[in-house]
Amino acid sequence: MEISKQEADEIIQPIKKTDLIYQIEDRPPFKEALFVALQHLLAIFVAIITPPLIIAGALGLDTETTAFLVSMALLTSGVSTFVQCRRFGAVGSGLLCIQGTSFSFIGPLTAGFGGMGVAALPIIFGVCMAASPVEMIVSRLLKYTRKVITPLVSGIVVTMIGLSLIKVAIISCGGGFSAMEAGTMGSYQNLLLAGIVLLTIILLNSVGNKYLRMGSIVIGLIVGYIIAYCMGMIDFSQLSGFGSITVPVPFKYGLGFDVGVFIAIALIYFITSIEAYGDITANSMIGGEPIEGPKFMKRVQGGILGDGISSLFAGMFNAFPTSIFAQNNGLIQLTGVASRYVGYYIAGFLVVLSAFPFIGGIFSIMPEPVLGGATLLMFGTVAASGIRIIASQNINRKAILVLAVSFACGLGVELVPDILSQTPAWFKGIFSSGIATGGLIAIIANLVIRIKE
Repeated sequence: MEISKQEADEIIQPIKKTDLIYQIEDRPPFKEALFVALQHLLAIFVAIITPPLIIAGALGLDTETTAFLVSMALLTSGVSTFVQCRRFGAVGSGLLCIQGTSFSFIGPLTAGFGGMGVAALPIIFGVCMAASPVEMIVSRLLKYTRKVITPLVSGIVVTMIGLSLIKVAIISCGGGFSAMEAGTMGSYQNLLLAGIVLLTIILLNSVGNKYLRMGSIVIGLIVGYIIAYCMGMIDFSQLSGFGSITVPVPFKYGLGFDVGVFIAIALIYFITSIEAYGDITANSMIGGEPIEGPKFMKRVQGGILGDGISSLFAGMFNAFPTSIFAQNNGLIQLTGVASRYVGYYIAGFLVVLSAFPFIGGIFSIMPEPVLGGATLLMFGTVAASGIRIIASQNINRKAILVLAVSFACGLGVELVPDILSQTPAWFKGIFSSGIATGGLIAIIANLVIRIKE
């Protein structure tokens, strides 16, 4: 039987690379798999719980509700990770891809909902579920959407995500929205605490020990937590009413809908599907799998489809949209373990952790400046990643114009939100997020602008 050259390349390519200890389909011994899984867990835990903490803080939710949202974020991340690694039919990449709560949706989900409390949750979850089919559709039409979302557009959106979230991190460093209301925003106590956490993480990232570097954010939070407790900023009595086990309750807060928010969220789903394409490409490359051809396209389509279905599942169980985490690709390279079976252990850890409300409670009473000090660096890194993508492109006159108009409009809305105060509610709902505004303008400008050299 004859095979095509492309099919032959796919068979040969995995054999070419051999610096991995365990490849995609290898099954590491229990102890080794457990050790690698714990390293991945250390790298993703804070990133998974940070979005619900930030959104809860912006909405003004109480400790119990916040803790429940954190538990649901861990649960959906665990289930989604298992689906990605295991692959069910056409759903999942079949790689060691870790799913976690996405940072990209924080801006649109907090814009216009500040201080609304639990009343905002039905709209948020309803819109996230309604827009999740965008990724499912993109997974089927991938080769066409790549012509619309170019690397330049992706770089602009990623940069806007980072820059928009820096504003959120700065508010947390100053004490959060509650500090604004109390008049203690930017107090010496808050800034000192945030500065200590930030400095700790930077110092740990500067050392040669890879374990200290991987655990830098967790260690920084622990240091900040201890100092905050010594300063009398933490009240553990708030945890006394928590139950022993968190029981998932589908649609606990009901469902709502808002057209403006829906359009903004749908755009972010569109962008994250392209980001997922990049993450799966990097994962395949590190794991020695082909990065072109039918086998690769099947993995990418399954991964993006898994993204969309996981986000639909997340909305059902009172969690925010999930996406594939890029930071785990670096860990695969460091550990030399690309086995997808390690993902089963990671998924198990996340599901078990979600069952204990005490874990969510511990983080829900964490002072805002502690979280702010950690997220400030994390979000700055996101912005830097976007700039890196942009810098890798040919910056000609057209690119300069696209960059200029996208950042001007996106950052303009972030810096002066009142510019939209006289516009219709539906229009304000779409463009109140700098990420959505910058992203839409980037797509339109990239398609419309033509430069005659």
